[in-house]
Amino acid sequence: MDAPDVAATAAVLDAHRPDLLPRFSAAVPSARAAVLTRLWGALWREQVIDPARLGGAPPPLFGPPLHRVVADGAAFTDPGTLAAALGLAAGFRVELDNSVANLALAMTAPPSPFGGLAGAEQSIVDGHPLHPCCRTRIGLSTLDVLAYAPEHHPEVRLRVVETDPGRWRTSGVPVPPRFPVHPWQLPRALATGLVADTGVEIAARPLMSLRTLEVPGGHVKTAVEVQMTSAVRTLSAAAVHNGPLASALLVALTAGTPQLGVLVERSAGTVLDDAGVPQRALGAVWRAGPPPGADVVPVALLPHRPDLLTPRFFREFVALMVPPLLELLANGVALEAHGQNLLVEVAAGAPVRLYYRDLGGIHVHPGRLRRAGHVMPPLIGALPTDDEDALRTKVLAAAGSTVLASLVAALADPGLWQHVTDAVRAGAAGADRDVILRRDWPLKATTAMRLAPDPLRDRWCRVPNPLRG
Repeated sequence: MDAPDVAATAAVLDAHRPDLLPRFSAAVPSARAAVLTRLWGALWREQVIDPARLGGAPPPLFGPPLHRVVADGAAFTDPGTLAAALGLAAGFRVELDNSVANLALAMTAPPSPFGGLAGAEQSIVDGHPLHPCCRTRIGLSTLDVLAYAPEHHPEVRLRVVETDPGRWRTSGVPVPPRFPVHPWQLPRALATGLVADTGVEIAARPLMSLRTLEVPGGHVKTAVEVQMTSAVRTLSAAAVHNGPLASALLVALTAGTPQLGVLVERSAGTVLDDAGVPQRALGAVWRAGPPPGADVVPVALLPHRPDLLTPRFFREFVALMVPPLLELLANGVALEAHGQNLLVEVAAGAPVRLYYRDLGGIHVHPGRLRRAGHVMPPLIGALPTDDEDALRTKVLAAAGSTVLASLVAALADPGLWQHVTDAVRAGAAGADRDVILRRDWPLKATTAMRLAPDPLRDRWCRVPNPLRG
């Protein structure tokens, strides 16, 4: 399995893209520091090792890059070397080394030549803001990364394949037994013998997640057997089943909330094997894009746009985001509104509307939904939950500990939290209000998850509540 580190990446560039090699070499120290900073923060927060082994004090959640840390009395500048010295799993070190190499390679890329949402998403270089495997892409070679990763601005040619109608399971708006396959995945898909190549191609531009692409008429999520951050990015049977159902539910719940739009998953499909088992690597999800002509950017871009992110922008963004998230929470739906799933429309330099996408990470509480007068759709997998703490955790970890915390840190003004406090006091009630204002906030423990025997099960750590006062 391809997982090139810095040395292997440099060797490939020397042979195939010597024009990039000097910039890559110059970017390596910054990439190492960026991944080291994420790892160091996770070690403190998630306590995957004894904190007594770590030198200094716990770092801030979104602090400056660290080029050197001390553990067990020794200094480290490389995250993979630190992980090895601390006795963390050897495979995790491979992932860290690959993350450094891909991040340094991303730093060589010129600005995106594309406009619109694709251009905005492709301008995000550093990936997940807290995960030390922010640019891990296990399975892709260096040349694959250059050919398919969004930060390198490729135009990808998706290939349409077809399957026997008897093998096709679809949800939402029915689609015929044909679907687009990512070019990296194509030979693997054809090797199953379950699909055939039609020869039809679709021009597409990758968005932040690499396997989700902008195509004429909207977006399409493909399946690629590549590990990015913590997961291999295939499509579960639950994702295919739930997407259109959850979309319809969210549209109904937000009908009176014009400031929040839903990029609905209109259709999804998967291929069944001879035993009738859905194949995670054979399928697609068709999703709506934002309105044509709207100036829409992912919220993850805002900390990197000081020309856009101002204190006034933050106040207006909070007024747009917090009330609908709290209303949905009260009515039984928790959105995972992190910087990739949440988009913001900008007009005249101000945020005017939000859009939510990717419904596979939401939680739905049947009791709350019923009390709000809505019928629970037949969702499967992890989306339904009777646990109100799990419901609140989903919202707080993404929107609070990640998005709002990153924006306040980028503006370097803790006083801005008062606007969030005011919005919560106005929009939340009962236990929801008490938890949000008084308890420490949850944050996904991405390193603990990666090191666990079951890395896809959510784990959480706690960070100080900035609203407590």
